[in-house]
Amino acid sequence: MNFNRMAGLGAGPITGMMLADWGAEVILVDKPGPPSAEARIHVKDVDPLNCNKRRLALNVKEPAHLSLLKEVIGASDVLLESYRPGVMERLGLAPEECMKQHPALVYARLTGWGQTGPMALKAGHDPNYVAATGALYHTGDPGSPPVSPPTLLGDASAAALLVAGIAAALVTVSKTGQGQVIDASIAESANYLTTYAKSFYQAGQMSDQRGARWLDGAAPWNATYATKDDGYMVVAAIEAKFYRSFISGLGLASDPLFADFQQWDQEKWPQQKAAVADRFAAESRAHWTEVFSDLDACVSPVLTYAESAEQAHFAERGANQPLGDQVFPAPAPRFSQTPSSAARSEPTNDMAAYLRSIGVSEASLDAWRQSLPA
Repeated sequence: MNFNRMAGLGAGPITGMMLADWGAEVILVDKPGPPSAEARIHVKDVDPLNCNKRRLALNVKEPAHLSLLKEVIGASDVLLESYRPGVMERLGLAPEECMKQHPALVYARLTGWGQTGPMALKAGHDPNYVAATGALYHTGDPGSPPVSPPTLLGDASAAALLVAGIAAALVTVSKTGQGQVIDASIAESANYLTTYAKSFYQAGQMSDQRGARWLDGAAPWNATYATKDDGYMVVAAIEAKFYRSFISGLGLASDPLFADFQQWDQEKWPQQKAAVADRFAAESRAHWTEVFSDLDACVSPVLTYAESAEQAHFAERGANQPLGDQVFPAPAPRFSQTPSSAARSEPTNDMAAYLRSIGVSEASLDAWRQSLPA
């Protein structure tokens, strides 16, 4: 399966990474020369998002380069572009033009706000999109401004949903021979993935008063606590059986505040939360990790990215993998018959030979080569 991805930032590269990790042949169409500072800001030595991809450097203002690109698109199953609306049209690469020559093409368009609407042309980054969904409002301490976690939730959710959308579109192609255009929005993808959280909100389990309900930190059994050594433990003892294990593990089962095990008595929550905080603060993170290691209480240490790379369960399952002298997450999920890439690497195939193998004409390759700087 051949995928053609126009260069971009954020969600686009993540989408291409996932497809390449799962075995797709992905061509990254990039500008000639070194990547921009913005494209390299997340890179130490190796770019994990662009491994397993072939890079084709094209200046689309050059007729020979644009002609070659059109042939590459014609030989691809999927085209993924993440420019602002209108850019591809100005290049003569609008969906209707590309699909006129290749009716089975899946033309995936990824933008911040979508192809239409009053904000379609407005710039944005991950926190802007997540803020529009309401999810950002409910983060952080209620006494402080909301905090955008450095997880790139919007970009990651858009990539995951777009991969699913591309797969669904390819199923349709296999049945009908007809491709289609996918209009993927980072904001709408993040919004879609808040459905479960918003169902709690609609049911009154969260409110517009931040930190006032159990789901956003008011309950002592669903919160994060500091330990003696400035570490943190996270607690999500929502079900009654986990709550009992949680209180017992803390040694608070005989304390009058907790002895009745009535975890939904909200009047006690402020006092209980203070008592729980004191217990966690009295010992180290390692101590509490050991205490709860054999208890089903949904209590665990909060790890840094560095510590996560060495987490024991991840290590046993190979959930992280080395890339040079760095460590990055391994592809997920896992397939029994079509395993994902065991190790990310840059394909070594000669680009001209590869393009020839997928059907690009020798005339286009010659014109492209002749237009390259000496």
